[in-house]
Amino acid sequence: MLLRLATLSLLILYPIAWFAPLLRAGLLPLFGLSEISVVTGLQSLWQSDIALALLVTFFAIFAPYLKVIGLALVQWHLLDKRTLPALHFLGKLAMADIFLIALYITLSKGIGIGTIETAWGLYLFTGCILTGMGLGFLSAHSGRATRDESP
Repeated sequence: MLLRLATLSLLILYPIAWFAPLLRAGLLPLFGLSEISVVTGLQSLWQSDIALALLVTFFAIFAPYLKVIGLALVQWHLLDKRTLPALHFLGKLAMADIFLIALYITLSKGIGIGTIETAWGLYLFTGCILTGMGLGFLSAHSGRATRDESP
């Protein structure tokens, strides 16, 4: 039951993480920093590069959310447990955008022109993805234990 509640809580935490500030960026610290979230980043991408925006939208929003919905359906016995490998793959795709954000932060700090600070939303978003991966792992293993014990 605790596994189910944790999975359902991600359905609430993900949308919060999408709107939470991931980082604060600015050209010069004197002029203040702009907060960047998943949603504001996607809005900017949709205006400049539609192909990349589609890809990032899938990685940042659809892949992790579909995985959580799938896990919840498996846990409530509304979806076959044989879908767990596909859900695990969706979790790996969701982790790709965290890597990209970290890469952008590292590159921009190396250039030294502007200022970038990580914000609490980055930790929430990363935590949601890592929790989803852990819940997927636990769901897969709890299913095996139940299968092995059945006559």
